[in-house]
Parts: sequence; structure tokens; C-alpha cells
Amino acid sequence: MEEKVQNSFLFFLLVIFLTVFTASSDSFPSLIWPESEPLEFDPESSNTLTLPLHHVDVLFFNKTSEELFYLMLQRDAARVKAFTSKAAGEESNKTQLRFPRSRKGFRSPIISGFPHGTGAYYTRIGIGTPPRYVNLFLDTGSDVIWLQCKPCKICYNQTDEIFDPEKSTSFDEISCNSSLCQLQDQPGCNQKNQCQYQVTYGDGSGTSGDLSTETLTVGKTRLQRITFGCGHDNEGDFGGTAGLMGIGGGSLSFLGQVGTRFNKKFSYCLVDRSHSQKPSSIIFGDSAIPRTARFTPLLKNPNPRLNGFYYVELLGISVDGIPVRGISPSLFRFDQYGNGGVIIDSGTTVTQLIKPAYLAFRNAFRVAAAHLKRGPETESFDTCYDLSGLREAKVPTVVLHFRDVDVSLPAKNVLATLKTNKTGPSCFAFAQWGGPFSIIGNIQQQGIRIAYDLAGSRVGFAPRECV
Repeated sequence: MEEKVQNSFLFFLLVIFLTVFTASSDSFPSLIWPESEPLEFDPESSNTLTLPLHHVDVLFFNKTSEELFYLMLQRDAARVKAFTSKAAGEESNKTQLRFPRSRKGFRSPIISGFPHGTGAYYTRIGIGTPPRYVNLFLDTGSDVIWLQCKPCKICYNQTDEIFDPEKSTSFDEISCNSSLCQLQDQPGCNQKNQCQYQVTYGDGSGTSGDLSTETLTVGKTRLQRITFGCGHDNEGDFGGTAGLMGIGGGSLSFLGQVGTRFNKKFSYCLVDRSHSQKPSSIIFGDSAIPRTARFTPLLKNPNPRLNGFYYVELLGISVDGIPVRGISPSLFRFDQYGNGGVIIDSGTTVTQLIKPAYLAFRNAFRVAAAHLKRGPETESFDTCYDLSGLREAKVPTVVLHFRDVDVSLPAKNVLATLKTNKTGPSCFAFAQWGGPFSIIGNIQQQGIRIAYDLAGSRVGFAPRECV
């Protein structure tokens, strides 16, 4: 079983070489919203703060393409193991932190980690007083904030200076008898009565240290007494970032701590993976929800330990306007143990479908794309096309049918070119895996603003360029 999961996730490996194949505008019409309609935000956007964006090529200036290839393998293997491990038995957080209500919002930059093999996105925030700025992974599938701290027992290489709590006037430790300490799945304690945390990933990497509170700075917004893991023992390769900012549904995630303050609303629009210098943002607050968004309900997993993920109801998929036979809502329903469902996730690179759904979808796409010249398959891709020499290609349209909303994917989110050399085959950018649920990955989300209204238990889609 483990070998099967690892083989299926080889699909991820070549994603670091993906570049967008430029298709004509006729190849990817929106079936729901005209492309010319402007993206409109709530009028209270005057309360939204914007940070300048920073490209992250510098994080990997010393890595070769081959090294990035294997780093991607390690990260993706760790991610699927972590997901399946959580499904198998981790306890979830049960208590919700409370903050004063405010109608103000803020926004923070997101930079694509795609050119560097991370399959994830970065945001830059300030930590401490005065603030020291660091890059953190942004992850809807995680329920914790952590970063490397001095003194290091073990620390991996990161681009920014490692955070030193002694240089911050707002840093505070959490005692073992604190209610914050008890929010952890497995709270720990050292001889000094300091609360300890530990996060372990599927590949053996992880972080441990002191559970603490600190002031975070996002733009000009300062958020006080945010609980985070101050890691003194950190092992693995995290792409040169300082750590991770989880925005999942758990109590200790960033959203779990500040969600009420910002009316439990946020949205992001992920930058095009091949044009990562293009600006993008994550927005928290009422202004995060665009008026053009169309919504589908968020679902609750019957297994409470899995409710940190964001589940949506996928009813079906169509190719060139024809529903794919063999894909029905019953394929994705929860069983009594919480297996099943569809997660929308910012940290997974490629949409992963359970086997029967993937095979039906792939076969329908092959029929619709019969006019395209087939290319050689690769170790990780079973459906590829030779589009060399073509200025334009008519790529079959793909629509994901969620409850109450249909999302039409741009051609670049469906078919992508493997840049293993100067040119390469263009391959079907989906995969099958043997896990208990399906995952909507970030390649399929790019260029679409994903709006989370947690107060209304819904997630919306506004298919626009990132703004």
C-alpha cells in the first residue's frame, strides 16, 4: 500500500519543471463568469493593508534542477503520509480561542514556491517586537504556526536570520498548566514548567520546541499574543523558509486564533506557477470576499479529528460540456469513519482523485483530446501530448461541478508542459492516489480567487487573475 501511494505521488515530481502552455482564449472560456467582468471587493477594502511582494528565487540559488526534483519528492511524500496519518488517528483541537471582534482586514503577499520545487506558497510576516521579517509556508492543510528559533539544537538552513526570542520585547513563554498548552493534541512539558510542542512529518522531518506567544506583524497590522511553536530542534528541508503558517480549521492555526477578529473570512489568489513574480495576496476580513464569488457549502467530516481540513462537495466533472460517466456524488461521500470527501488544499500541488474517479476522468479527456498528437508517457504522467511547433492548441474544457457552483478551469490548469529540456510533452495535470479522500491541489486553483467564509460555512470561487 505504501509503495502504491508513493508511486502515485511520483506524479508530483516533475511538477517543478512545469511551465504554462499558452493556449488561445477559446481554449478556456469560463462557463460561469465572463472574463471581461472586473473583480470587485467589498467597499470596506479601505481597511485592507497591502505588503510589497518579494520573489523567492534567492531561496534556491544554490540548487540544481535535479536537486529540486528530489526535494519535491521528499516534500510530497511527507505530505501524503501526514494526511493519511491524521486520517488514521490524530486527535483534533477542540477549543476555540477568542479575540475582540473587528471589521478591519489586512492582506499579505503570497509568492509561488513552484519554481523551487516546494509545491507550496510563501507569505512574509514580521515576528516579534521590533519585527523581524521571515518567509513562512502558507498551508490550509495545517493547524499550527511554527518557525525556527535560537538557540538551535538542530536547525536547517534558512534564507532569513533565525529568530532570536531574547531580542523581542513581546515574546512570552507558555506554562504547562495554561489552557493554551492543553489545546495541543499531545501537550508536553519540560523541567522548567514550559509548554512544549512537537510536529512530525511523514518523511521523518519535523520541529519541536517551546509553545510560546508573540506579536505578528502583517503589513501595518500588529497581532498580539499569537500562539506559535518556537522551534529549537528542526530537521528537514523546508525550502529555505523559516517555518510554516497553518491556516487550517484547528484552534492553534492562524485562522483559529484570529478568525473571529476578522469575521472568519479570508481569500487567496495563487500566482501562476510559471510567472511567480506576478503579485498575489491573501486577504483576511470582510474585504476578502469578492462580490463576483459563487459559493459552495463547506462540509463537516463525521470524524471530528479531520475537521481541520476544508471539505467541499464535488458532484461531478465534465469535459467539453459532457458529464464524465462513472463520476457521481456517491464516489466522494463520507463513510461512517470519515473516509471519503474532497479537500481543497493550498499545499498539495496537483489534484489527487481516488482511482475510479481519476480513470473515468482521464479516459474522457483522452477522447476529447483525440485531435491532439499523443506524446510519450513519462514515469509519472500517463497522458501526454506533443504540442511542439504549435502556436495555439484547442485544449478540451474541464469543469468541476460542486454543489451550487461550477468552476471552469483554464487550459493551463488542465494541461501543462514538462520542461525537462528546451521543449517537452504537455501532460494531463491530475493524478490518482490510494488515499481515503480526494484533494483539489493548487495548480487547479491558480488564477482563481478562493474565498473562505467560515462564518457562513462556505467557500467561493471568483475566476479572475490574481490582484
